[in-house]
Order: sequence, then structure tokens, then C-alpha cells
Amino acid sequence: MTYSEPVRTAVRRSRSLGALTGITVYGCEPDEAVLFRELAPRFGVVPTITEAGVSEGNAGLAVGNRCVSVGHKARISDSALLALSRAGVAYISTRSIGFNHLDVEYAASLGISVENVFYSPDSVADYTLMMMLMAVRNAKSTVRRADVHDYRLHGVRGKELRDLTVGVVGTGRIGAAVVGRLRGFGCRVFAHSNRANTDVEYVSLDQLLRLSDIVTLHTPLNRETRHLLDRRRIGQMKRGAFVVNTGRGSLIDTEALVVALESGRLGGAALDVVEGEEGIFYADCRGARIDSEHLLRLQEMPNVLITPHTAYYTDRALRDTVENSITNCLKFESGEQKYG
Repeated sequence: MTYSEPVRTAVRRSRSLGALTGITVYGCEPDEAVLFRELAPRFGVVPTITEAGVSEGNAGLAVGNRCVSVGHKARISDSALLALSRAGVAYISTRSIGFNHLDVEYAASLGISVENVFYSPDSVADYTLMMMLMAVRNAKSTVRRADVHDYRLHGVRGKELRDLTVGVVGTGRIGAAVVGRLRGFGCRVFAHSNRANTDVEYVSLDQLLRLSDIVTLHTPLNRETRHLLDRRRIGQMKRGAFVVNTGRGSLIDTEALVVALESGRLGGAALDVVEGEEGIFYADCRGARIDSEHLLRLQEMPNVLITPHTAYYTDRALRDTVENSITNCLKFESGEQKYG
């Protein structure tokens, strides 16, 4: 492993002072906890770990630590951010690429810097291709029929990627990795992004929607991109087109998507993220009431594949996330800060 000089300096300083650098880790799942306990001592860092998400009641666990690491699975309230500020926290490393689970501007007003972590883009890129292939090959219906020993051919034939046009919305690290994988399938690829950073033809979003048989979303969720695919834009898509979303659920107006799918306007969807997934995904809901009409309607459709926000979840990506959470905090303590 190689690290920047400020990080190496911080590690040496921490070790020479008896490992005085501390980090409080909130919302820490058991597999993350194993990695934090394994990796933190190598950096001269002492972790305080709790499975609970940040709240007013447990912000005191951060007293004495200027840096905290938080999970993305639950919303962090403004009152919890205020409590962290009062506990002396100056830096939050969120174990996610997105920031939509906390108010970054409000945190900044309290003097708290917030930074995301980068992990292997291959985790989500691989999963995106899997979802794409499953969608165009009617995998959900095929597997369900086989599970009840109905082995007849599906009434609708699948499609081959080489015959299709794929539109990639957002070409950051993950979107660019998706573009790279698509080249191997021989399909035509268009992209739309704020930054052109990969060798592919960039077009306007309206053009991309009109031209694409599959639209896959990899752009961050913010005020400008919320409901990026709204009723009007979904109406611009090819009849029978597919939507793949491994980004954030609210990139899509779910009601408009449901209407387009139920009417047959769209051919199908593969969604690893769904609007309103909070409190449902990552929980065992067997036998429980699910208070999301949209999710229930989507799951009833034979041409819609739903998975519970799991595209990122690989051995490598989890290790990257934990390690980068620790190094982010060391960079902050060393004065080497980067955001975005």
C-alpha cells in the first residue's frame, strides 16, 4: 500500500505519540467493524465503533475525536449534526459516494467538513452490466418459472446487447467503467455528463433518451438531478426501452416510471435503488407491512427487477471503503483535504 506524504506523516506522528488519533464510526455493520479493527491500528488510529446511526443521543461517543465516519443507510438529521458539532467533531467521512443522506451545507455552517469515499468502481459497473443483461433477457420471469418447474420457453424473446444502443448518464468513475465494459459487447454507446472524460460520443440528455434502447443512470443525486427522469423525459424514450438505475432512487420520478411500465410504454426496468427505500432496504421485512405502494407495484411486474441497494457490496469495495474512511481522516488531520 502506498500513501501520500501527509498521510505517512500523520501515521508516523500518531505512532510516535502513542496512537492518539481517534475516529468514531457510526452505523457500522459487523463486516465493516471487522475491517476497521484490522486496518485502523496499522494507521495508528483508535476506532470507537457503534452499530447505531448518528443521533443526538449518541453524539457523545465522538467526544475527543475530531473525525467521524458515518454510513449511508439512514438519514442523518440536522439535530444530530448539531450534536456532533457540540461534541467537537470537525470532519465527517461518509462511507458512500453520495451525500444525499445529510445536509452538507448545514454541516459546513457548523464548521464540519464532509467528504465521501471512493471505492472500486468495478463493483457497481459489474453489477450494472448484470442488471442490464438480466433485463433484456427476461431473467426475472425465466427464473420464477423455473422455480415452479415450468421450463417452457418465455413468450418474449430476449435481446442481444450488440443489437442495442445504450445511453450512459454520468461518466464519473463508475459510469466510465460501465462504458468500458459495454465496448466488449459491441453495442453502440452514447453518454451524457457534465464532464467528458471517456472516449465515447457525448450527446444532450434529450438526444440520448431518444436514441437509446437502454438508459443507465450513474449521476450524483442533488437538487438538479432529482427526478432527472421525470414524466416528460420518460415520454421521450424509445417505446420498449429499458431503464437501469444503480445510482440513487430519486433520480427517477417513480410514479411516472410505474405508469410508463404498466402502460407498456417502457419495456422494463432493473433497479438496485428505489425512491423511498429508506427503512425498507437493509431490513428483514418478511411478514412486515411495506409502506411503499410504488415498490410493491414495481415488484409485481414481471419485467421489473428490484435488488436492495447492493451493487456496491463486494469484498474489494468494502475494504476500499473502510481503508479510505481512515485515510480521509488522517488527511484531514494532516491538513491535506479534498472534497467532491
